[in-house]
Amino acid sequence: MNIHFATTNSGKVKTIQEDLDKYGVVLIQHPLDLIEPRSSDVQEVALEKIKQAYSQIQNPTIVVDAGFYVDDLNGFPGTFVNFSLDSIGLDGILALARDKSRGCEFRECLAYLDESLGEPKYFLSIVRGRLAEAPAGVMQNHLWSTLGLIFIPEGSEKTLAEMSFAEYLEWKETFRKGNSLGQKLYDWIEGNTRKN
Repeated sequence: MNIHFATTNSGKVKTIQEDLDKYGVVLIQHPLDLIEPRSSDVQEVALEKIKQAYSQIQNPTIVVDAGFYVDDLNGFPGTFVNFSLDSIGLDGILALARDKSRGCEFRECLAYLDESLGEPKYFLSIVRGRLAEAPAGVMQNHLWSTLGLIFIPEGSEKTLAEMSFAEYLEWKETFRKGNSLGQKLYDWIEGNTRKN
């Protein structure tokens, strides 16, 4: 089975393809320039993007949208994370969180649409953690955002950027159990196919 992935981010394709390889599902990347709505809700953004992408591709299609939410900043920066990193940077985010609870989370929403569906199907992944007091570690090729310098995932005392590659892979494997977007998508497709 082929699924078309509308994204300019090859790292996202690689991550989800890793989950789907064992099932023989192939992702075909389409680097479409999609208009993102002004919303802090990853599902609302994914809805608008999947509508645009599917209208162009006209085959089983996915999009993924992500955000970074700091609890005591009312979820800021949310889906505006890239704008925030470009404008106030990591130090600005940490300054806003000073003297506040440091709980935060990454949220990703995968939206899937094909000709059999009237509305997209959504799959959500959440990674809880906390903000470090200051950036720590070094950017590495497997880290897709500089947020890895300030994000400490639950169960760890290190930022993602402080972890060795082996530690990162171990954390990622633990986190992905039950939280993998690719696995959630495949399970739904498999279950839906059996019903029909």
